Amino acid sequence: MALKLGVPSKGRLMEKTFDWFGARGLEIRRTGSEREYSGSVGGVEGIDLVLLSAGEIPRELAAGRIHLGVTGTDLVRERIPDWETRVEELAAMGFGQADLIIAVPKCWVDVDIVDDLDAAAAAFRIAHGHRLRIATKYHRLVREFLREAGVADYQLVDSQGATEGTVKNLTAEAVADITSTGETLRANHLKILSDGLIHRSQATLFKSRRAPWDAAERRAYGELTGRLAEFR
Repeated sequence: MALKLGVPSKGRLMEKTFDWFGARGLEIRRTGSEREYSGSVGGVEGIDLVLLSAGEIPRELAAGRIHLGVTGTDLVRERIPDWETRVEELAAMGFGQADLIIAVPKCWVDVDIVDDLDAAAAAFRIAHGHRLRIATKYHRLVREFLREAGVADYQLVDSQGATEGTVKNLTAEAVADITSTGETLRANHLKILSDGLIHRSQATLFKSRRAPWDAAERRAYGELTGRLAEFR
């Protein structure tokens, strides 16, 4: 059998992943047409490339269907319960950086920190008869963060795209989303709470703790990690 390495299947994340491995002596490339999810790994024998979306890689790692995978730390923490028991971080890759944050309307002049949000949420429920809505696709991470901060009077509204626009569209009062520069938030008249950083994410190489390993796969893994160690 061959060691299975899952990498993002398209976009800048795929290109930067290929470049990162290439700088460490492993040539990773797509084969076939753009519609074909196939590729090859050169430089270490016994490695099969598996092209997946970044969001699918945490699931495949947790299930043990791939041995190694490149994806964001935010996705691993959000999509894998007790993630540290299922995967291991091998290397932070230095790209794909983004922050998961909580943002509120700029016009909320009295809301600058999470404690202010707690007070605003309580007042909102009294005034409107329902809980303040926070739009996000990171339900686990946001819920854990707010529970630790003591915020209770809120509800999470699922948003799988254009999260920053939910406040303008009146489907939420606040957002919890990934941002790199904050430009989209500012364009939608939102401000980040000063202590509203939930998680600082970046692309990371993960190892599955659940995948079966035979002798050939362990040999390929040893050669791969040895190659990576040379370039640290």
